[in-house]
Amino acid sequence: MSNIITDLTENIDNIVKAVLSQPTKEAEYTKITVKPVMIKGSLRFQLERFRDNKVYHLNLQKEQFIPWFEENADLKYKQILITEKERSVHYHLKGINYGKKVSENKTKKEVPLSHNREKAYILKEGENIPALVELGVFTSDFRIVKAKYDKYKQINRFIELVDDEFSKFDKKDITILDFGCGKSYLTFILYYYFAVKRGMNTKIIGYDLKKDVVENCNKIAEKYGYDNLKFVVSDVTKDNLYNEKIDMIVTLHACDTATDYALNYAIGKGAKHIFSVPCCQHEVNKQIKKGGDMDILLKYGIIKERVSALLTDSIRATVLEAMGYTVDVIEFIDFEHSPKNIMLRAKKTKKINRKLLSTPQELCDKYSFKQTLLELVKESGEDV
Repeated sequence: MSNIITDLTENIDNIVKAVLSQPTKEAEYTKITVKPVMIKGSLRFQLERFRDNKVYHLNLQKEQFIPWFEENADLKYKQILITEKERSVHYHLKGINYGKKVSENKTKKEVPLSHNREKAYILKEGENIPALVELGVFTSDFRIVKAKYDKYKQINRFIELVDDEFSKFDKKDITILDFGCGKSYLTFILYYYFAVKRGMNTKIIGYDLKKDVVENCNKIAEKYGYDNLKFVVSDVTKDNLYNEKIDMIVTLHACDTATDYALNYAIGKGAKHIFSVPCCQHEVNKQIKKGGDMDILLKYGIIKERVSALLTDSIRATVLEAMGYTVDVIEFIDFEHSPKNIMLRAKKTKKINRKLLSTPQELCDKYSFKQTLLELVKESGEDV
């Protein structure tokens, strides 16, 4: 055990912040920052891990932190700075151990345990956002309901991902279709973001199969005065939909192949932006057969199910790329909050290249399954 593990074990209750930098070849991430936080009354260590200009979050219980550090960080970073309440300790990797330099903090530092409430969210606590009150995320005086804090974070995470794409959007008008909108809390939030915060002429249509849900959403939209936010009972797999220019398609938890029909509609309409969080991906799992090097992943039911879902999203991303989109596959929210945490964020940036469809088609042929988006795109143009 290196000297840094001993120090961390002895001083774990005094840690205010830690920064791990200058990775060795064995390190998985280029930089890691650590801070203690309180989550639902329990002390955790919150990690931000940086790689390829992306940030990956992980929350560890206190007793998990030292074992994690020993396995994932010890001897993998040349520089480690630990800020404690009364001192700062700088470790520099030399061979198989760390040299140590200690400096006293002139002012005693307190451990900030307020979790993410200090983060500058786009949708701020105290802001008059009627949809968040209606959803029970905000109280009537626009304070966050403690039990809904995770939902508040998820909503802001989604808006942050949208804002990344639209913060420099210079058009005054935007048209958005939302497929499988359900109770539509994110649809209302999208309308608020574009129409109120951005001041744009915003038109959003939300589609869902449930008549009672659609009727209720239209009543709420009318209540808020959201004149250009409409909800329609429709089946994306067979009904005629909005047929004018569309800037953005949203599919959040559209079930199974409904996601594929929505993505195909977006492709056919040349929608510039796509935000898709797939759900209930049964199609490939029901069909896939053993056929090659991947057979070991199909042996056990739960692994087969997860592999099939990842395979489905990989094919979807590749098809989007073939149809001229640049695709980011993003961790939408922490896995601990929802296993449906992959978002496909796509932007139309280039020409169609159907040759890219050959790779997913080879997988389909080899493992005896069909994937709906791939089939729909093939039908719309020349075969692979």
